[in-house]
Amino acid sequence: MPYGSIGGVRAAPTILHLDMDAFYAAAEQAAKPSLRGKPVVVGGTGTRGVVATASYEARRFGVHSAMPVAQARRLCPNAAYLMPRFALYRSVSEQVMELLGRLSPLVEPLSLDEAFVDLEAGGVADDSASARRAGELLRADIKSVTGLTGSVGLAGSKMLAKIASEQAKPDGLVLIEPGTERELLGPMPVRVLPGVGPATGEHLRRAGMTTVADLAEAGEDELVRLLGKAHGVSLYRMAVGHDERPVVAERDAKSVSVEDTFEVDLHDRVRVRNEVVRLSDRCVQRLRAAGRSGRTVVLKVRRYDFSTLTRSETLRGPTDDPAVVREAAGRLLESVDTTGGVRLLGVGVTGLADFTQEDLFAQAAGELAEAEAEAGAAREAVETAEGGGGAGDPVVPPVPEPEPHRRWLAGQDVRHTEYGVGWVQGSGVGRVTVRFEEPTSPPGRVRTFPVDDPDLAPSDPLPLVRAAGDQAGSSPASRPKSRSGAGEEMSSP
Repeated sequence: MPYGSIGGVRAAPTILHLDMDAFYAAAEQAAKPSLRGKPVVVGGTGTRGVVATASYEARRFGVHSAMPVAQARRLCPNAAYLMPRFALYRSVSEQVMELLGRLSPLVEPLSLDEAFVDLEAGGVADDSASARRAGELLRADIKSVTGLTGSVGLAGSKMLAKIASEQAKPDGLVLIEPGTERELLGPMPVRVLPGVGPATGEHLRRAGMTTVADLAEAGEDELVRLLGKAHGVSLYRMAVGHDERPVVAERDAKSVSVEDTFEVDLHDRVRVRNEVVRLSDRCVQRLRAAGRSGRTVVLKVRRYDFSTLTRSETLRGPTDDPAVVREAAGRLLESVDTTGGVRLLGVGVTGLADFTQEDLFAQAAGELAEAEAEAGAAREAVETAEGGGGAGDPVVPPVPEPEPHRRWLAGQDVRHTEYGVGWVQGSGVGRVTVRFEEPTSPPGRVRTFPVDDPDLAPSDPLPLVRAAGDQAGSSPASRPKSRSGAGEEMSSP
């Protein structure tokens, strides 16, 4: 490691992990005054949609990320269910990442709302007191610039900093003093460690290991015997608090993927297909969390005899649409013989790009295609009813193709020529309901219009804090960088 460390952990808690609190939902609440303090769920709006983020108000009802939206609606029917607005989330993320960049040149983004920061490399911390002060100032600056809250973990390693930020949620800060790692980790479940998923966790449980202390007591040799050399050695080192991974500023993933190993081989083709659907949805969740889209869908199948097959399909353009990934993975599965049994399944997306087509545009395109198909069918039915089609039949004037109705999605930004900016609360039966309000206004009034009202049009999202640039002077970058002895120069705004 580049700095002083003890047993793979720094001697000072100068690695910071930031995790924004319920990021998508919190951004929506900040943008929509009428939703503040109320349950909000962001995710797919269709029948097969999946929850991307639920506000803490919605979580009290049992709603959580990756849950089917249909199930979430049953648990919390009064929540606001909104489409994702990645343009807004990216904008807020850029503000947050700029604040992190002012703390240190070593910032490792993990997604739009999560990142590691090496405080020592930035010269703002070299002990517990200065690290805590930098973390508290960061939280205050994020609140000042974006109106949102973030949880901060501070520790001597990346693994422990991430665990600390999880303990700090929501809107808190937890610092793990170097030297206390094993005492802290011991009673925690094995799933808290990186690389321990459901299958590995179950494998360890069957071996009698359910806590991190159990792993440490079992020893490296036993974990290698159970999990193989690479995984066993890595897991043992983490169980005893060792994690030497550095904060890496350039972290450009070339693919996003998820996979599961099954304790018992899968033979039922329907079950295999369902698992592929589930993995596809998880993969898209990771893709969206990273702020990316992808062009190529990859299916990985490890069969009963340990032979591993991969199949891929390249799409016409990058996508982050779960339905598109599901369908592509399903087509790839059709080309694989699974009759002998399946030990592992994986779904991935490669050829990554920044978001180019959000859910809104993908769904709107699909709905528009449906509308056009319905219009075509209606026209054909009218022509048939009026006697068209025969060689000797009289010529029937063509029926004008009906204009497809606009489709408005809950949460969508709109602008009305008379009432200004607002967002769609809902639509149906030829009507669309809009609440007119801005991030800095009181809760606004609700009005209803025909879905094809010419005065109503889609709009770009407004920034959460209009004067964010004017507030940048309160950030840590604008204050003199100092060690723990200069606290008066780093007072909160």
